[in-house]
Amino acid sequence: MAAAARALVKFARATATIIGGALLVLAIFMAVTWAPDRPVAALKPKWAQPPSTFVRIANMDVHLRDEGPRDDATPIVLLHGTSASLHTWEGWARALRDRRRVIRVDLPGFGLTGPQPADRYDLETYVAFMRELFDRLGVAQCVLGGNSFGGHIAWKTAIADARVRKLVLVDAGGYPNPDAKLPIAFRVAQTPILKHVAKVSLPRSVVERSVRNVYGDPNKVTPELVELYFDLAVREGNRAALLKRFEQVSHSRPEEIAKIAIPTLILWGGRDRLISPELGARFERDVAGSRRVVFDDLGHVPHEEDPARTLAPVLDFVSRRD
Repeated sequence: MAAAARALVKFARATATIIGGALLVLAIFMAVTWAPDRPVAALKPKWAQPPSTFVRIANMDVHLRDEGPRDDATPIVLLHGTSASLHTWEGWARALRDRRRVIRVDLPGFGLTGPQPADRYDLETYVAFMRELFDRLGVAQCVLGGNSFGGHIAWKTAIADARVRKLVLVDAGGYPNPDAKLPIAFRVAQTPILKHVAKVSLPRSVVERSVRNVYGDPNKVTPELVELYFDLAVREGNRAALLKRFEQVSHSRPEEIAKIAIPTLILWGGRDRLISPELGARFERDVAGSRRVVFDDLGHVPHEEDPARTLAPVLDFVSRRD
C-alpha cells in the first residue's frame, strides 16, 4: 500500500509539473503574441481614406467604396472572401472606375464593417444583406462578382435577386471541399482550444503565412499587404465573428448551383491550394452557358495577385450584350 501511495504521489507530481510547464509555455506564447482587439476608430485613418464611406445598412455602419460614373446603369459590385476586405479589389477598381461604377464592400464580420449585430453569419443572412445593399445604393441591376466566400454569397444572391444580371465567380466557394489546404489562421480558428486563444493572441507570422498560402507566388506578398490583413483581423469583434461564421456556414447542394440562369464568367487560379481548380471545372459544368478562364500560375486570390491580367476577360465579359 505504501509503495502504491508513493507511486501515486510521484505520478501526481509529474502530472502537475507537465501541466504547469504547459501553462507556462502558453502564458509566454500569449505574452509574446498578445494582440487585443483594436477599435474601428483607430483603424479608420489608415484603411478608410477617401473614397471610403460608411453607410447604414442592416443596422451596421458598413464600410464601402462606391466609385465611378453615377450614370452607369449596370454597376459592378465586388465581394471579398474570408478574412479579406474591399481592398482586395483595389487593382480592378483602379482600372475600372474611370468608365464604370464600381462598388466594393466590407462584408459583415470582416474589414472595418465588423460583426453582424445578431451574430448571424449564415448564407441567407448575407443574401438579405446584399439585397438591402442594393436598395440602399439604388442598384437596379448589376454585374456581381465575388471571390471565395464572397463568390458563394454572389451566386446565392444571383439566384435570389433578379437585379443581378451577370455573375463573375473568382475561385468561388459552394461545393464541399474536404481536401482544402487551409491557411494556418483558418486551422487555428477551427481548433477547439486554440480558437479561444486566438481571440486575444495573433502572431503576425501566422497572418503572413496565411496570406502567402493563397498566392500562387508567395514572394509577391509584401509587408504592407501583411499589415493590412493583420490590422483588419484584429478589428474589434472580427475574430469572434470568424469563429461563429465557421460554425454557421455550410456548403450548398450542387443542384442549387445549377439554378444559376444568367451569364456567368468563372475565373480560377491554377495554383489555388484552398479551393481546387477541379471545382472551377465543376462550376463550368453545372452552370449552363458559363465560360471558365484558368490562370495557371496564380493562386486563390488571382484578382489581387495579378489585377491587370485577370481583369482582361472580365472587361470582355461585361461589354457583351447577352
